[in-house]
Amino acid sequence: MREKWSDRLETHPLLFLKNLNRSRQIVSVLLKYGFGDLVEQVGLGRFIRLGRRMLDWRKKKNSIPPALTRAERIRMVLEELGPSFVKFGQVVSTRPDLVPPDVIEELTKLQESLPMFPTSEAQSLIQKELGGSVDEMFEYFPDEPLAAGSLGQVYQARTKTGIDVAVKVRRPNVVQEVESDIALMGQLAILIEKHIPEARMFDPCGLVSHFARTIRREMNFQREAKTMMEFSRLFRNDASLYVPEVYPDLCTECLLTMEFIQGSTLRDFIHREPGKQSTSAPANSVTPDCNSATDDPMGENGPGFVTNEQVADNGAHIYMKMAFELGVFHGDPHPGNLRILDDGTICLLDYGMVGYLDEELRDRLADLFHAVSKKDYNSVVILIQEVGECRGEIDKNLLKIDVRDLVDSYYGVPLEKLNVGPMLNDFVLLMSTHNLNCPSNLMLLIRAFVTLEGMGRWLNPEFNMAGALAPFVSDIIKERYNPVRVGRMLMGESRRLLTLAHKTPYHVTTILRKLSEDELRIKLDHGEVNHLIQEVDRSSNRLAIGMVMSSLILASALLIRGGGELAWVSGIVFIMSSLLGLWLIYGVLRSGSL
Repeated sequence: MREKWSDRLETHPLLFLKNLNRSRQIVSVLLKYGFGDLVEQVGLGRFIRLGRRMLDWRKKKNSIPPALTRAERIRMVLEELGPSFVKFGQVVSTRPDLVPPDVIEELTKLQESLPMFPTSEAQSLIQKELGGSVDEMFEYFPDEPLAAGSLGQVYQARTKTGIDVAVKVRRPNVVQEVESDIALMGQLAILIEKHIPEARMFDPCGLVSHFARTIRREMNFQREAKTMMEFSRLFRNDASLYVPEVYPDLCTECLLTMEFIQGSTLRDFIHREPGKQSTSAPANSVTPDCNSATDDPMGENGPGFVTNEQVADNGAHIYMKMAFELGVFHGDPHPGNLRILDDGTICLLDYGMVGYLDEELRDRLADLFHAVSKKDYNSVVILIQEVGECRGEIDKNLLKIDVRDLVDSYYGVPLEKLNVGPMLNDFVLLMSTHNLNCPSNLMLLIRAFVTLEGMGRWLNPEFNMAGALAPFVSDIIKERYNPVRVGRMLMGESRRLLTLAHKTPYHVTTILRKLSEDELRIKLDHGEVNHLIQEVDRSSNRLAIGMVMSSLILASALLIRGGGELAWVSGIVFIMSSLLGLWLIYGVLRSGSL
């Protein structure tokens, strides 16, 4: 995926010129926060107007605000550049395998500061999308939004049938703005990888590619509506999670209409008065089946009172089922996206960010947890190499030593007592140290686990997600020996073997024919060699220009000395040679290579 992304962006070398004002804004903000060296290294200085460059370059290059760390300055750059870059930072914060810990910590503090767009624009968009005015579609639609985000605004409205709904309306022109910024980010990533070889270990192009996929999914509200309906189907027999009902007739790519939920926020639930519950639950909600609605065991708060511990356990059950049984999970379970209903049912909002774990990855994770609990070093080494994507040479002996040290720190801790999120984070950092990238969906799951463990401990200081993890891991290990699954696996492998056997003679014949006709080509990527060739070409061009310029100056000097009718021609030649020399000197100074 990374190569295709880079190749596609390479075909747009004039992207910075096409978006000149935005390019200048990006460069200006980078200079403002002390990243002048980066601007110089990747050759973006030309996007600052010449006069301003002459007056401000040195000043801005050295204007690093005092007492601010590099990580803080990165966060401030992203916040000043607007919603696309803030979203980029939030997505990148899920990649501790690629981004230093101090930067990750700062990126988690990113704040969006966008003004609300006029409700009249939202109403116009609704009319355009649904083919009727707001008054025709809704019994009531407010003048002010309930909340606003980087991609849209939410209104609490009422349908013609009297149902209270939340209507999310996408910001006007946000798709065009985000796509423009993605293109610039991608081109900047390519320049960084080209001019700063040591930055390649952070995979700038891969990070932009990952962000592009994520943000495009989030901007498609029709996709989010379908995702919500899928989660509702998956949990129809498990009332631990309530998914708001979606109204498809009132949904489009830039419009999402769903049931309005009146549950308590996590903060309100924790600070509620004894004996009082949250506001009323949806009419069609039922009692959860995972002990989240049992009476207070001490009877201190009356029958039906839901304890903090029960809600925390309910959340752990939901996520373990999503990740290890269903293979699809809500990717952004922060407190703002969570509501708690009267009976302890949890309601998750905002399904724009969703992660997926295929059967193979779920198997590997189950084996990893099991191997750590059994102190099986060799299995752990094999598993993290199978899970990770290799980006360079791996010292397997050093990897085994580091794995042993890490596993020993968890040995003796029963599976049900492991701190799931921190343990997975430790393994991700270990993988990063040994040139192994972690799959993006697994990184999203780890971030969700860490967030959930934090919220769980807010509810219950003794909370541990591993208690809910153990039975799912056990089920996965047992399930792989299920005759039905084994038979399905054998059938799949048989089909692949038959396909391979069918195609092999053709491919062998093709290779032999190309060998016999001298048509076989082996493509090698020599990135550093190509860069060296470019530098040699550039130096050769300068040398050639210098030689021509010297010859012209010498010839004009001889003509001037000789006098005669050609003296005026020699003057013109001398002036042209001087201008050519000044241009050459400017180019050398600008490149920073004397």
